[in-house]
Amino acid sequence: MPIDAFHSEAYHGRISLVRLGADDLPALVAFERQANDDAWSEALLEAALRGEGYAVWGARSAEDSALWAVAILAYLPFDAELQSICVLPDARRQGLAREMLGWIMRCARTQGAEHLLLELRASNVAARKLYESVGFEVDGQRRGYYRREDGRSEDALLMSRALA
Repeated sequence: MPIDAFHSEAYHGRISLVRLGADDLPALVAFERQANDDAWSEALLEAALRGEGYAVWGARSAEDSALWAVAILAYLPFDAELQSICVLPDARRQGLAREMLGWIMRCARTQGAEHLLLELRASNVAARKLYESVGFEVDGQRRGYYRREDGRSEDALLMSRALA
């Protein structure tokens, strides 16, 4: 299957991908707190939902409309930046992040983006493997960018992929 589309049939009709709007803020906040160790604040999530240069996509359960995964995309003048992609812990390792990543790449390309950019913690080996498997390359790093719970810092890796 191509990487630039969302294949809902892979989930046997259990989920659908929808663009989230301002009305989805409570569900998005609850999802972030459940799925992300470094959750975005409600104010940042609201800004992404309302911002003209953003698209927030959610993988919703067909059964109860619960969010299983979320991706936040920011559009830049010539590129797009994947600011967040997160899957509920119980739904991980089933290919959902890969499917959403394909959809995000397609959306960015449709909006005229030439590259998709992202950053991740250097310790996030699973995410790095996923990104590299679909053509992302490490472009650089930001030393000491993230703060850890123990007070120490961690590097951020900068990655990108051409969309043309």
